[in-house]
Amino acid sequence: MSVEPVRVGVIGCGNISSVYLDVAKKFPILDVVGVADIVRERAEQKAAQHGVASVWEPDELLARDDVDVVLNLTIPAVHGEIALKAVEAGKHVYNEKPLCPTREEARELLAKAGERGLLVGCAPDTFLGAGLQTCRKLIDDDWIGEPVAATAFVGSHGHERWHPDPEFFYKPGGGPMFDMGPYYVTALVSLMGPVRSVASYARETFAERTIASEPKRGQTIQVETPTHITGAMEFESGAIATVIASFDVWAHSWRNIEIYGATGLMVVPDPNTFGGDILVRRGGAEEWTAVPHTHGYADQNRSIGLADMAVAIRNGGAHRANGELAYHVVDVMHAFLDSSRERRHAEVESSVERPAPLAMHLPPGEVR
Repeated sequence: MSVEPVRVGVIGCGNISSVYLDVAKKFPILDVVGVADIVRERAEQKAAQHGVASVWEPDELLARDDVDVVLNLTIPAVHGEIALKAVEAGKHVYNEKPLCPTREEARELLAKAGERGLLVGCAPDTFLGAGLQTCRKLIDDDWIGEPVAATAFVGSHGHERWHPDPEFFYKPGGGPMFDMGPYYVTALVSLMGPVRSVASYARETFAERTIASEPKRGQTIQVETPTHITGAMEFESGAIATVIASFDVWAHSWRNIEIYGATGLMVVPDPNTFGGDILVRRGGAEEWTAVPHTHGYADQNRSIGLADMAVAIRNGGAHRANGELAYHVVDVMHAFLDSSRERRHAEVESSVERPAPLAMHLPPGEVR
C-alpha cells in the first residue's frame, strides 16, 4: 500500500544541506518541495544542484500550506527560534543537532509542539545506521553482559581549517560538546539508557582562532565557549562513561567508543558515521572478533531520522530521533558545562526511554 509522501521544506542551505538533500531522495516517504535561506543566492544554488523545484524566503516557507515538515538546518544559535516559528505556523519540525542551544528554548519548543499535536525530531540519526544498530542488538542479546562502563573520545584541532563558515563552532551552543557531543551522547543513550549525573572539567585553551579555509582565510574568531571538555557520565543503570571532547588536540589514537560489559567488551564505530567496524571480545578471550552488520543503512543516510518521523506523521506511532531524546542529550551536554563552571556534580533532571531498534532486513528506503 502506497503512502502519500510528507512534504518537506528546508530552511538553511549551508554546508550540511547538500547531504540531506541528496539522501532524502532515497526515502519515498519524503518529498522536498522547497528550500529557503536568509541568503537567497545560497538557496537558489542548492535548489539547482539538487533538483528542488521551489526557492522561498524563510517566512514564506513557514506560511505555506504545501509544507508539512520544516527541516531546520540553520546555525545552532537559531535552532530554537526557527523551530518554534515552524511549530507556531502549524508545521512539524526536524532540527539539525543540537535541538536548541538552551534547555529553556528546548522545553518551550516541545511544550508548544505537544499542545498543537505536532512532532519534533532532531539529528543525529546516525544511531539508526548499521553500525550502531548492530551494537544495540549485541547489547540487547547479552553478548557482553550488562554494560558497566564506557569510554568516548572525540578530538581535533577545530573546524576553522576546512569549514567555510566556522565562526559558530566557537560561540555558545558550539564547541566540541555541542558540535560533536550529540553524536556520542546520543549513541551512548541509545545503547545504555538515560544519564543521571555528570562531573566534568572544561577550558578554553586558545582565546582566538585564525580561519585557514576559504572564503574567510585570515579572519580571526574570538572563542566564547569551552573547547576542551573531560568528564564522566553516570547512567541511571549505574554504568559510568568517561568522555573527552576537544577542539584543542592536533591528533589522537583513542577509539571513538568502547563499552565494557560484565562478560565482555565491544568497540563501537564512529557515531558520526552510519557503518563502521565492530569488535567484540568476550570474557577470557585473547583476541578480538569482528562482527558483521546485522542491519542495513551502512552508507551515508542522513535523513533516515526524518523519514522515520514522516512515517509517524502518516501512520502514527513513535519515531526514534525524537525531541525528547534530543532534549535529554541537550540536558546532558549542559550538565558537562554546569559541572565544570560550578565545580560540582551536575544532576540531569530529564530522562528518556531508549528508542526502539530498527528491524533487520529492511528494504532500502523503508524504516519499519
